[in-house]
Amino acid sequence: MKRLYAYFFRGLISFLPVGLTVYVLYLFVIWVEGSAMRVLRPFTGEFYLPGLGIVLGTVLILVLGFLVSQPFMTRMLSWVELPFTNLPLVKSIYSSLKSFADYFSPHERDAQQVVLLKKPDSELSIIGLVTRQNLSELPLDAQTRQNVAVYLPMGYMIGGYTVFVPREWVQVLDMSVEEAMRSSLTAWMGSTKTPSDPA
Repeated sequence: MKRLYAYFFRGLISFLPVGLTVYVLYLFVIWVEGSAMRVLRPFTGEFYLPGLGIVLGTVLILVLGFLVSQPFMTRMLSWVELPFTNLPLVKSIYSSLKSFADYFSPHERDAQQVVLLKKPDSELSIIGLVTRQNLSELPLDAQTRQNVAVYLPMGYMIGGYTVFVPREWVQVLDMSVEEAMRSSLTAWMGSTKTPSDPA
């Protein structure tokens, strides 16, 4: 009986990540296709090709990315963001999400570093993410401005802490930000390798 329980839970643990991923992707595709169908039906009538919503969504995102990359869009974007950056509660949520998204957006990779944080007189080591190399614009004292900002995510992404530490306290690790965030999500209980990574 114990062996049957072990087989069952091993099968369940193997199935859940794949099953939940497929289910979330399925819900996303259904939502995109339904939205596209509602938008296109007034123009195309009953004609609709499956997958057109995914294609349309991809094209719209590419066009949006091209537009926001143009210099003339800076002022227009500031106008669009105006309500989100001035309402008290909305401002906090929007600013946090925007800062988080900007951190993972394509830019200079030297700011996106996974580091091992270790105080010289302590045996404790913590893995974190360097979120800011230059603190000169922050209202900090002169000594603290020489430090770097390191974000320490908590297990299961229930929060985290940002600490300002001397540069010599951090050691850059050969790990991508995506790997570190994925491992932090499960409190480092699983492997950092994806199924496609070589053994």
